[in-house]
Amino acid sequence: MDEDVARPSCPEPPAPPSPPPPAAAAAAATVPYTLRELVVYFLRLGAVGFGGPIALAGYMQRDLVETRRWVAKEDYLEGLALAQLAPGPLATQLAIYLGWVRARTLGATLVGFAFVLPSFLMVLAISALYLQYGGLAWIQGMMYGVGAAVIAIIVRSAAKLTKLTLGKDRLLWSAFGVSALVTAWTESERVGVFLLSGLVVLFWRSRPRVRPLPVALGIAPWPVWLLTGLHGAVSRDTLWTVLWYFTEAGAFVFGSGLAIVPFLHGGVVDEYRWLTDTQFLDAVAVAMITPGPVVITVAFIGYLIGGVAGACAASLGVFLPCYLFVVLPAPYFRRFAKNPHLKAFVDGVTAAATGAIAGAAFVLGRRAITDLGSALLCLAVVGILFKTKKVPEPLLILAAGLVGLLLRPT
Repeated sequence: MDEDVARPSCPEPPAPPSPPPPAAAAAAATVPYTLRELVVYFLRLGAVGFGGPIALAGYMQRDLVETRRWVAKEDYLEGLALAQLAPGPLATQLAIYLGWVRARTLGATLVGFAFVLPSFLMVLAISALYLQYGGLAWIQGMMYGVGAAVIAIIVRSAAKLTKLTLGKDRLLWSAFGVSALVTAWTESERVGVFLLSGLVVLFWRSRPRVRPLPVALGIAPWPVWLLTGLHGAVSRDTLWTVLWYFTEAGAFVFGSGLAIVPFLHGGVVDEYRWLTDTQFLDAVAVAMITPGPVVITVAFIGYLIGGVAGACAASLGVFLPCYLFVVLPAPYFRRFAKNPHLKAFVDGVTAAATGAIAGAAFVLGRRAITDLGSALLCLAVVGILFKTKKVPEPLLILAAGLVGLLLRPT
């Protein structure tokens, strides 16, 4: 008998499964979620998220990328890069982009509205009390503690974002360092440094031939109380001026509250004389002690100028450009985001913007940490943040504010 026929046949071992394509692997790394869940998350973040744009961006990275795994790391970094490239409040633009990733224009609109609404309502309430009682003297004592805690939150969030965006790339660390020094020295963010960093990284990595990339307010018969601010009811022309001025602020100021505050001071106090220096500082303080985007200070300013209508006009003016700067280029940005040349440019911009955030933390810290007490309080909050993740940031902010009231009673 033929041995080949007599020998029992053995089944061949199954071939090892082929690795999933990168897109499938990225999709498998995330957990499905609904648009409603995302909107509820941003409603909550807008209600309890303290610390300014860098802290808010850090919360999104921690909650949505690391903890819940709703958002892929690549999508988060793309949104952060687009928010840094476009003018307007960084945290709000990042939130809008993440909403766009989930449900395009509808998602961007609902998430942006949910993120801004809680702090807007809080600021309206504080503004009404401010007009009623003539000031917020207690804020100064509270800000002594709140400022120290906020700096600690910014430092922790900046450290996490640095680890996320720079890795061990020496070129990116160089861009980070230059941008941090420029921001700390000039006390403002320089978009030219961002763009130059992007071009340097692009040239260094690939030396390609650079090609250009495609990139109503009705006032009359409103109730008088809706238009009433510090100086009584305002005119239609004043409301149009408020809307246009704050639209300029939203369209031409890059980054965070650090950049927009000097711009607003020049117009609100020096040019139009809507507020005094003291009233403007109160507006900034209100933004710091309320959650959500720091740029919500414009609602307080608008309220003092023209009541509820002024607050709505100022907020619409600031947030509408940043919404459009995200929703309109998002499809093209996402399409070309994997291009190695664009990625090199965005990496450079991201490194510089992260450096600007670190420089901003230095500038803000120099203003908030004024003596030994505030320095010790800041160090205590930093220690708590790095040692444990169980203490919510809003609780730390509240505790630090109470300590500030005890150390500096009004």
